[in-house]
Amino acid sequence: MAAEPVPAPDVPVGPDDIRAAQRLLAGVIRATPVTASRALSDLAAGPVWLKCENLQHTGSFKIRGAYTRIARLDAVERAHGVVAASAGNHAQGVALAARWLGTDATVFMPERAALPKIEATRGYGAAVHLVGDTVERSIAVATQFAACTGAVLVHPFDHPDVIAGQGTVGYEILEQVPDLRTVLVATGGGGLIGGIAAAVKAERPDVRVVGVQAAGAAAWPASLAAGRPVALEHAHTIADGIAVGCPGAVTYPQVANLVDEFVTVDEDALSRALLHCLERAKLVVEPAGVAGVAALLEEPRRFATPVVAVLSGGNVDPLVLLHVIQHGMAAAARYLSLRVRVDDRPGALAELLALIGAHGANIVDIEHTRISGTLSLGDVDVAVSMETRGPDHCRALVAALREAGHPVSEVPATPRV
Repeated sequence: MAAEPVPAPDVPVGPDDIRAAQRLLAGVIRATPVTASRALSDLAAGPVWLKCENLQHTGSFKIRGAYTRIARLDAVERAHGVVAASAGNHAQGVALAARWLGTDATVFMPERAALPKIEATRGYGAAVHLVGDTVERSIAVATQFAACTGAVLVHPFDHPDVIAGQGTVGYEILEQVPDLRTVLVATGGGGLIGGIAAAVKAERPDVRVVGVQAAGAAAWPASLAAGRPVALEHAHTIADGIAVGCPGAVTYPQVANLVDEFVTVDEDALSRALLHCLERAKLVVEPAGVAGVAALLEEPRRFATPVVAVLSGGNVDPLVLLHVIQHGMAAAARYLSLRVRVDDRPGALAELLALIGAHGANIVDIEHTRISGTLSLGDVDVAVSMETRGPDHCRALVAALREAGHPVSEVPATPRV
C-alpha cells in the first residue's frame, strides 16, 4: 500500500514548483513512454521499466529545464538573448527552446564536444563557440559572456527553474508506474535527480531514489561525505553527459536532502549497458543515458522492484557508438582481440585462420607483421580480432591456440573518451 503523501523537506525546489513547470510544459514537451524490459526483469526478479527520455525533443530530458527557464524570462531579458554552456544535450535544449520562444541563443561547448551535438545545436539556430576542454571551462566563459552582453545565463543544472523542469520526469514516472519502488537516475550536476526526487518523494516517500554516476566522474559521493560540494581534480569517462566535476550550490541541498543513495559504474559496465539497450530494448542511448541500466546489470538484485531506469539521452556520436559497441562486446566476452605468434613459413597464417574458424569464431580484423623488437628471426606476430559467443568460447579458443603451440596474449579493448 502506498504511503501517504508528505511535505517535501526544505529544499530549493518542491513539488508545487514542479507541478507549475508541468503545466507550463504541457503541449510543449513529449510525455515520453516507459517500456518494459523483460531481460532486465528476469535478472532483477521483478519488473524493470525504462523511461525513454532519449525519445524526447532534442534527444534528451534537457529541453524540459531549458524551456522552463527561458519561458519565465520577461520581455526585456529575452530581448538580450540567452547563453548556455554544455557538452551537447543542454546546448540543444537551450537552442530549440530559444527558437520556440523567439529569443537568440549563444552556446559555449568544449572543444572536444561530439560533432553531431555541435551540428544539431547550430541546426536549432544557436550561435556555437568551442572553448576549453571541460564543461566547467565553458560555463566560466558563458558566465563572462552574460556579464558583458546582458544575455541571461541558462545554467545546465544549477537553477530552480531548470530543476523544476527536469522534475516533471518524476511525475510522469509515477503516473506510468504507480507501484514503483526504485528509480535509477544518471547523475551529473544533479538537476535531473534533484527534480525527480522532489516529485517522487512528495507523493511516494517510500520510493528509493538512487543516483548513478560514472566512476571516473563521481563528484557526488565525496561531496555528500564532506557535507558540501567538492570539486574533482579530473573527470574521465565515456559518459560525457554526466561528466560534471562539482555539484552546484542549488542542486547540492536539493540532492543531499532527497536522494537515498549513490552508486558508481565503470566504463565496462557503461559499454555493456549501451550494447544491452541496442540489442535487447532496440533503443539508441548515449553512454551517460545508460548509467541506470549499467547499475542494474552490475547488481540486478540490489534494487527493490518495480524499478524504473531513466534513459536520460540518446545523442551519441556514431564513431563513439561504434567504439563503445566494440568495447561492450569485449566487456561481455563477445569480442576478443589476440596477438598470436606463428612461424614465418608458407601456409602458417592459413593454418591459424583455419584453426580459429574451426572453433566457431568470426574474424573481424587481422594484422600480420614481421617487424617487432620482441620477435625472433623466423617468427611472425598476428593481431586478430574476433566475434565470439561469450566467456566459455573465449577460453576454449585461447586454449586451442596454445595447445597448437602458439604463444597468445590478449589485447584489451579500451573505450575512446
